[in-house]
Amino acid sequence: MPLLNRVSTCTRAIRSTGSSGVAKCSVSPVIRNYHVRPCGRVGSEPKSQSRAMSTSADSLVAFGQQHVTKGLGRLTEAVMTKGEGSYVTFEDGRRMLDFSSGIGVTNLGHCHPKVSKAAADQCMNIVHVQCSISFHGPYLRLIEKLLPIMPDPSLDSFFFWNSGSEAIEASLKMARQITGRQNIIAMQGGYHGRTFGAMAVTKSKTVYSEGSFPLMPGAFAIPFPYWHQLGLPINTSEEELVRLSLYQLELVLKQQTAPRDTAAIIVEPVLGEGGYVPAPASFLKGLRAVCDKHGILLIVDEVQSGFGRTGKYFNLEYSGVRPDILTIAKGLANGFPLSGVVSRKELTDKLVPGSMGGTYAGNAVSCAAAVAVANAFREEKVLDNVSARSSELLASLKSLRDDPDVGNMIVDIRGQGLMIAVEFASPLYPPSDPALVSSAPKNFASRVTKRCMEKGLLILTTSLYEVIRFIPPLNISQGDLQKGCQIFAESVKEVVREG
Repeated sequence: MPLLNRVSTCTRAIRSTGSSGVAKCSVSPVIRNYHVRPCGRVGSEPKSQSRAMSTSADSLVAFGQQHVTKGLGRLTEAVMTKGEGSYVTFEDGRRMLDFSSGIGVTNLGHCHPKVSKAAADQCMNIVHVQCSISFHGPYLRLIEKLLPIMPDPSLDSFFFWNSGSEAIEASLKMARQITGRQNIIAMQGGYHGRTFGAMAVTKSKTVYSEGSFPLMPGAFAIPFPYWHQLGLPINTSEEELVRLSLYQLELVLKQQTAPRDTAAIIVEPVLGEGGYVPAPASFLKGLRAVCDKHGILLIVDEVQSGFGRTGKYFNLEYSGVRPDILTIAKGLANGFPLSGVVSRKELTDKLVPGSMGGTYAGNAVSCAAAVAVANAFREEKVLDNVSARSSELLASLKSLRDDPDVGNMIVDIRGQGLMIAVEFASPLYPPSDPALVSSAPKNFASRVTKRCMEKGLLILTTSLYEVIRFIPPLNISQGDLQKGCQIFAESVKEVVREG
């Protein structure tokens, strides 16, 4: 369309200009009221192709279903419009208690005032400082805040990126460059992301990589010390689980990837998408010993378990194990996109300048938000709240398991801090699986989550198994936690009665 015609079209759309000098259009943009295209495209398509729509909740959902890629899955076909603390509000007016925290991201609840203010203030200073051009203040202040809380004092070299998957990509690249080796050993049940290298070391579900092969070469896997994966009874001792997993590691190093070809072992200290299974300290120590023996780097993925989620800043603090590379994200900036790769300066000094980077890596607004998060953790005694609420959550779940009407359907309660899982029995497991119970309801976990949503609680499933995960805000109140636990218990009992 010629420039003059575009100007004329836009002029016709303008109704008035307020005292602020901002034009007010008689037809609002799609992103605001959802019923026109940008001015440059008005009239450029036949009426039959119009995307005009009303602003009702149903119409917005229909619009999203039509135009958002099918590759994205959703818990609910609804439009979320507001978040405040432990609650979210939808376009249709529903207000729900949120035990998902954006999948473990909004650790301080939605729109924490100190974090939001820090980000807003930074927006009025400078938004984008490209990391290959110069340093910026929030980036350096964030390092200053993180150094004292690292799980090991050797972790003193930082690179900030945008997402957890990107942090994994960087960690794999660093491991290969630092060691001069290619292969990576991952864990069955581990989840590290959907990007190319992260997919190769993700072993929790095939959906994340299905149809994408060949993936990054050089990725191998061993069983995580989880009774399901080893085909053993749930009461198998921790010692035996660890022994078998480390034995499989020994075999992989002898049969599939020689130590001289192995750059790193990557592990989540608590499986996330794999079912919220904490790694025994003896297992992590065993991995550390193998890495030390063969000059292999230990990459610990604390993207989900880190930043207070399990009751300490980092889950590794429970075992005392030193990682060579630590990846962090999710709760780091309470919803602003930010991830980190932390290592030792003696290792990162081997990297070639320019080999790491990214247009938006370590964004100034996200870093400013993360500084405010670190301050809030300390000032508001968030870890103390995690400890108190964790005890109450576990007590509530164990009380439910003691209920004679539903207890035999609860296979396991596990986790640490406010990263807790409940696993149910299933009639659909293979005959060899100890959690097979023919009388259990089918699709138990997904049915419970759906019932919880009907009652006003957002909660998520995880893993191949019938598992529901609890990841509420770390500063959740006692009252809101009790409310959520009551909804969950009611939902479980109803699904059991329905069969």
